[in-house]
Amino acid sequence: MSKNIYVTDEGLQKLRAELEQLKNVERPAISRQIAEARDKGDLSENAEYDAAKEAQGLLEMRIAKLEATIANARIIDESRIDLSQVQILTKVKIKNVATKAVMEYLLVAETEANLKEGKLAVGTPIAKALMGKKKGDIVEVTVPSGVMKLEIVDISK
Repeated sequence: MSKNIYVTDEGLQKLRAELEQLKNVERPAISRQIAEARDKGDLSENAEYDAAKEAQGLLEMRIAKLEATIANARIIDESRIDLSQVQILTKVKIKNVATKAVMEYLLVAETEANLKEGKLAVGTPIAKALMGKKKGDIVEVTVPSGVMKLEIVDISK
């Protein structure tokens, strides 16, 4: 049984574009490298051939993973997001109770996560602890450095 993967329409388009790039550009390039290496003779001592075959295996794994992700993707309707609680595609402002540091994250699907852009994957410990909570709630999150208490300051789009 496959796990549903929630993405925005934009995220799904990016995945499809990457898949097309891998299939139509990268795959033929690796096939050419293998053919060129094969033409050089004895395959048992041909490092170029071995490297090209390994690259081909990694590429095929990435293609298969992308195809599975796209097949299991469920598009999230951003217009129907409930801002009364933290959920995927909500922006949540949180305050570390101990340090008073305030952070803001947009909770996104794993495929769209980018911490530099403030996009936190829903599968992370912090996001999991925040999911379903309301403004004013204080959550405890176990992180590598210990337990952190976070207060939900605001929830928005």
